[in-house]
Amino acid sequence: MSVSESLPAPGLLSRLPLVGPVARAVNQDINLIFYLLVIALTVLVLAVKIWGIVALTMTALALVPCMFAFFIAVTWP
Repeated sequence: MSVSESLPAPGLLSRLPLVGPVARAVNQDINLIFYLLVIALTVLVLAVKIWGIVALTMTALALVPCMFAFFIAVTWP
């Protein structure tokens, strides 16, 4: 890359206010994904401890579109 060339514009994900810093950090260290999974699981366990089965039900309800997209992606020819 020459001096006169500018860097490519960052993607949409890295420009979002809440997700942007995490997306940029994942580009630097891939292990951050596993740390975030542990944090999300801990938050889920604490939510179930506080609110009971309702927190688990709301989490499952929020993950339905993700699983639907996953099943479509897996079965796509």
